[in-house]
Amino acid sequence: MIRTENLSLQIASKILLQPISLNLEAGKLHLILGPNGAGKSTLVKLLSGQQKPSSGAVFYDDHRLTSYKVEHLAKFRAVLSQSMDFAFPLTVNEVVMMGRYPHFSSSPTKADKKIVSLAITLFEIENLANRDYTTLSGGEKQRVQFARIMAQIWPEAGKAKVLFLDEPLTYLDIKFQYDFLNLIADFLKKYPLTVVGVLHDLNLAARFADNLILLKNGHLVAQGNQAEVLTSENIEKVYGMKPRIIEHNKRLLIDF
Repeated sequence: MIRTENLSLQIASKILLQPISLNLEAGKLHLILGPNGAGKSTLVKLLSGQQKPSSGAVFYDDHRLTSYKVEHLAKFRAVLSQSMDFAFPLTVNEVVMMGRYPHFSSSPTKADKKIVSLAITLFEIENLANRDYTTLSGGEKQRVQFARIMAQIWPEAGKAKVLFLDEPLTYLDIKFQYDFLNLIADFLKKYPLTVVGVLHDLNLAARFADNLILLKNGHLVAQGNQAEVLTSENIEKVYGMKPRIIEHNKRLLIDF
């Protein structure tokens, strides 16, 4: 479980995130929603340890996040940020192998190479394996980055992993958006994995998330399941638009 106690961030005079306390259950998909500037990416950076908070603390189970050494943290926690570009040419295979760097010291083992191969197959990029990463389209780069982070936290018996996703569906067409979220849902059923991500699409969030976190201007507006969070009142308060909400087969469909 990931837990926060009065977690906040202030830079100079600007408050990016007001004190927030969360309990994010292990083995679930937690999605953070809100308009631009709500504090979504800030929260992900604080939860993942990429940014130090101004106050409060993050705990993985009962251990403070700050108690982990970076090299140990990288073995079970992966982060996919919005930036995907490199300034130098690498093959797709080499980019995916970067996910295994925390797991070996000098050269990859047979096990590392196998995991990279499995990750490449999982995201259906075998035909890109020897391509120069810098020549790929945005959508292709995103799928390569998915393979890289999954190679980093590839399932191991009895070892819990954590995955952070900051707007992971950028550049993907609708088929791969659904494919990716279905893949995450499948992983959550099979392996000890906790996923925390940022998403803009309310309907995708309603369909796939186990837990929703709704932010506005750095404040926590609501947290819980789709019925608790995606209400007309909450959506209008946060987005400034009155939605039309339809319930179909126990799922919410949101239109404006």
